[in-house]
Amino acid sequence: MEGRGAPANTSPSRFNLNSREADGDWLDEREEIDGGIAPLRTQVTSERPKSVLARNTSPDIPFDKSVNPYRGCEHGCIYCYARPTHAYHDMSPGLDFESRLFAKPDAASLLRKEIGRKGHVPTPIAFGTNTDAYQPIEREWRIMRQCLEVLAKANHPLTITTKSDRILRDIDLLAPMATKGLVAVAISVTMLDPALHRILEPRAPRPEKRLAAIKELATAGIPTHVNVAPIIPAINDHEIESIIERAADAGAKTASWIPLRLPHEVAPLFQDWLQVHFPDRAGKVMSIVRSIREGRDNDPNFFQRMRGSGPWADLIRNRFRIAARKAGLNQTRIELRSDLFIPPRCDGQLALF
Repeated sequence: MEGRGAPANTSPSRFNLNSREADGDWLDEREEIDGGIAPLRTQVTSERPKSVLARNTSPDIPFDKSVNPYRGCEHGCIYCYARPTHAYHDMSPGLDFESRLFAKPDAASLLRKEIGRKGHVPTPIAFGTNTDAYQPIEREWRIMRQCLEVLAKANHPLTITTKSDRILRDIDLLAPMATKGLVAVAISVTMLDPALHRILEPRAPRPEKRLAAIKELATAGIPTHVNVAPIIPAINDHEIESIIERAADAGAKTASWIPLRLPHEVAPLFQDWLQVHFPDRAGKVMSIVRSIREGRDNDPNFFQRMRGSGPWADLIRNRFRIAARKAGLNQTRIELRSDLFIPPRCDGQLALF
């Protein structure tokens, strides 16, 4: 599907769900234009959860709480490890994940209640862990903006990971929080090559926009990190040093990397993508990926999943370390404060004591 990331929309099979077939209503929605199929339209459904603050106990993740204002992500990155979450809704981790989205319009009010509860510990809340909070639909829904307003009033620390320069819209909130040591931002830069960007991350802002966002955030005094992830052998690994150099020049202070992860339905989706776009090296790419993942498409074990193992993983790790050192990155750690937190009351006001 032109303009989208996944080459297919295969029904999930992990939960023994029935396969879906195209019915007449779905065919009507496709609409033919000049004899061709119209582009797949993004659909957004409102979701009304009872809680918005997710708890995490994974030992290899540096946060214990997160918020995802949306489910699914319109950016369409083929490698996204969050794609399998759509299988829980009887939807495809393929095209459904990037075109049938869920928004949580009550997220900010739920967040205010949850951080206002007695006993809440104000450790940093992570945004962008399972979906990009600044994906295109944020322009209209503004749910991330509302969550930021809640946390800013309460002096609650947070971290944001995004591929979008749309985050610059919220500098008016982020910059004052940064002066108090309450926020850090990670911008993911996967490649510099615009041709690769168009097929790997079709609806995410182009790399130059992300680098410009790093510069503007850093200029505003907001601690900014560059996340070179995922690193895909024989696809984007040749750009490691260039990305790090450009990000450091833009003002990033720290950097990290993660090797390609292919959990559940992501593995066949990614392999189909390789056959469509890189049939000449598909076998080579998967051979190296499996060498990093101990002979499997994916290694779900804690710690190993984020680092990989074997000679190829060691090579990438050493290259990254050398490049970061040359660029002056990772000289200090970004630390956030939690002692300024003022719990909001149930009525939305802030408690004085």
